[in-house]
Amino acid sequence: MPARTVFTHCGRMDHGGCRLKVSVKDGRITSITGDRQGYLNAGYSCAKGRALAEVHESPHRLKTPLIRAGDRGADQWRQTSWKEALDAVADGLDRVRQRDGAKSVAFCQGMPKGLEHFALIRLANTFGSPNLVAVQDVCHAPRELTGRHMCGFYPVADMHGKSELVVLWGSNTRATNEEGIISSLVLEKIKNGAALMVIDPRKTGLAGRAQYHLHLRPGTDCALALAFLHVIINEKLYDKNFVREWTIGFEEMADHVESFDPGWAAGITGVDADLITRAARAYAGADPACTAWGNAVEQTPEAFDTIRCLVSLMAICGNLDVPGGNIRAAEPRLMPPGKFVRADLVPEKRTQYLNAYYGTSEKLMTVPPAFFRKAVIDETPYPVRAAYMQCTNPMLSYADSQTTRKALLKLEFFAVSDVVMTPTAALADVVLPAASQFEFDDIGHYGLGHGIILARPMIVDPPEQCRPDLAIINDLGRRLAGPELWFDSYGQMLEALLAPSGLAWHSFAQKGFLKGEKTRRQYESKGFSTPSGKVELTLTDAESLCASALPQYGEPPGKPDQDFPLLLTSAKSPNYLHSSYRWIKSLRRREPDPTVQVHPETAQTLGIKQGREVRIETKHGAIIQRAEITSKIRPDVACASHGWWFPEKGALSEESWLRSNLNAVTSSEERGKQFGTPRLRGIPCRLVPVKNTEAKLMSS
Repeated sequence: MPARTVFTHCGRMDHGGCRLKVSVKDGRITSITGDRQGYLNAGYSCAKGRALAEVHESPHRLKTPLIRAGDRGADQWRQTSWKEALDAVADGLDRVRQRDGAKSVAFCQGMPKGLEHFALIRLANTFGSPNLVAVQDVCHAPRELTGRHMCGFYPVADMHGKSELVVLWGSNTRATNEEGIISSLVLEKIKNGAALMVIDPRKTGLAGRAQYHLHLRPGTDCALALAFLHVIINEKLYDKNFVREWTIGFEEMADHVESFDPGWAAGITGVDADLITRAARAYAGADPACTAWGNAVEQTPEAFDTIRCLVSLMAICGNLDVPGGNIRAAEPRLMPPGKFVRADLVPEKRTQYLNAYYGTSEKLMTVPPAFFRKAVIDETPYPVRAAYMQCTNPMLSYADSQTTRKALLKLEFFAVSDVVMTPTAALADVVLPAASQFEFDDIGHYGLGHGIILARPMIVDPPEQCRPDLAIINDLGRRLAGPELWFDSYGQMLEALLAPSGLAWHSFAQKGFLKGEKTRRQYESKGFSTPSGKVELTLTDAESLCASALPQYGEPPGKPDQDFPLLLTSAKSPNYLHSSYRWIKSLRRREPDPTVQVHPETAQTLGIKQGREVRIETKHGAIIQRAEITSKIRPDVACASHGWWFPEKGALSEESWLRSNLNAVTSSEERGKQFGTPRLRGIPCRLVPVKNTEAKLMSS
């Protein structure tokens, strides 16, 4: 049989977006390369994307449904049929619903990878539960929702318009796809004359090409942004027409930032005051400037105020909704997400879901993991006793792994769909073998606010007993809510979503992607979608958000001290997606061990040697990683690897999931009010060299 070539988009190695050219022969993938016609990648591909054939063929794959046969966590299973497995999941969830009500069942998702996220929301809604647990508290929601509070939309970086300056604020596009922003687009802007500013505690690859690199301490972004506002307002560098016509609260903002000068910020951020001033002037002087912001700005309890400062900068400098700035991305003509997920079936969601008890922003529609665990362990504000989980590994991805384990063990019933046996799946009652990338038809970037959707057509058959999450959810929906609310096959979901575009799935797959209509400066005719119709530098709804009208800077309650003198942070790996794919040989060769980056001066002071094991200690516990000594990190910062577990040691072994897991030394006790965000950046820590005879971990 001759080889054939299929074009698709990467999707389960990050949010996806790289158009790939895949060669297939005799049912096997023979090559994967980036396609030069890719709208987001223009030929670029990364090691993760090129390793997707190994995912398909890996011997580590789960290949049959499993039902627990012994005590939870005893690693005793019996193989079963799909019918029995799905019946067991449906019975377990329904039993709790009948006894305690639908809200006592949670539906859990990791980072959205495709349409499965919205299908799971539909499953929760048709089941009757308001509790869709996800990681939006530290990923996407703070940026999107703060933007909606302030200007009525999510300000997306326009990577296809001409910019005079690109700001990468906590975003390393050479290591990860920040939701549609791939390094090839940044490099193209630079090639076309754009200057580059990088704001990052590390000297990333792109920082080496930047005119401005602000090497700040992790978790101090809010102080830096306030100082930018001080310089721009004091020196009258702002867009006076836009400020006058399209903002409210500017005078109050001007008074508020008067004390936040670069000298003040330098003492907090560690960035030279003169560099702060020059960088602020460069941002204000660019026409336009485009800010590509990453998860780093979202991963502290101060995320809301930090992002308010960044949106304020976009606004007062005239960079909102202009070509080459930060735009309102119009979506293609599709079924609206609210209709797709059947939001009409849970009209009381905002008063019934767990978030209502904690008073988060009403725009946050997913439940932060910390609230989910409180409901399981403490039964606050009401008990959650069962869960269904897909595309997630909470034992590694939720802050405070020990508490996560305690919650999972207390659940009366939970089921997991995944590609391999993870530390989370190993504690479940039912484990379902999922299909992975290239093994089913899917749509990428739907509902993410980027103004684009991407076709991901099926290329090869999955292993015989592996099924797409979309198909699993559809079958569970038919059992739990009735066939009238679901579809005959998961392919009908795709057709229904695409129907308003006039395209059938096959035609869309051939086309490759759909974009929304390109419109800019819509505010000139419609105003901004806020209570005032303008960009709200002072928030009209501040009281309901339990926030101040203007962004505040508050010193973190935990600061470095004699016992914990360093600040701990982390960065996404270019070789893995959070906790996924340590079982892929080519990727493991590229990054065989978890490492903590340490500055040479710090290493010398502490007696740390290159490649030797180091114990990373915080007030919450300790883990072990190998030292990577590099001048690319600040002397007062340690940058650890996150998401690490060791599949070769078994999913249940503490040596596997606890030894090097960054979330074993984080906590969720301190949280932001608006989004429930814990502190994952700027955690006081210390580093201790591990002697050859000493490898025991501490825990608390």
